[in-house]
Amino acid sequence: MTLPVIHPIFVHFPIVLLIGSSAAALAYFHWQPRPELRLLTWWLLPPGWLSLLVTILTGIIDQGGLPPDAPYRALLNLHTTSGLILALLYGDLLYRGWLHWSRLRSGETKRGRPPVTGDFLDQSGRKWPLTIQLLLGIALVIWSGWLGGELVYVWGVNVGS
Repeated sequence: MTLPVIHPIFVHFPIVLLIGSSAAALAYFHWQPRPELRLLTWWLLPPGWLSLLVTILTGIIDQGGLPPDAPYRALLNLHTTSGLILALLYGDLLYRGWLHWSRLRSGETKRGRPPVTGDFLDQSGRKWPLTIQLLLGIALVIWSGWLGGELVYVWGVNVGS
C-alpha cells in the first residue's frame, strides 16, 4: 500500500503566511509604523510557522518512499534543510515576540533594567537585526520553494505518471 503524496497540499500556506508576515513587519519598520501592519505581522506569523512545521513533516513523510540513491538526493536534502532552517529562523522570531509579550503582561523586569513596554517590534536596537532576519527569511522561503519546484518540474519527484 502506498500513501498518497500530501506535501503539495500544504506548501502554499507557509509561503504566503511567512512572506506576508515578513512584508508587513518590513513595511512597519521602513515605510509607516502603523498598528495595522504590526498586527498583521503577529497574526500571520503563528499560522505561518505552524503550517511550515506541517509542511516539513509531510515532506519528510512523502520522501520516505523515494530511492535513497536517487540522483536528486542532494537537491532534496538541501530542500529539507532549508525548511528546517526556516523553522528555526521564524521560530526564533515567534519565541522572542512571545517572550516579550509574556514579560509585558506579567510586569517582569530584568535586574537593573526598566520594565518591558510596547511591542517587540518597537524595542530600540531591533529594527536592523530584525530587518536582516526577515529579509533572510523571505529569501530562504523563495529559495526553498525554487528547490521544491526543481524537484517536481525537473526531476519529476513524486509526480504520478
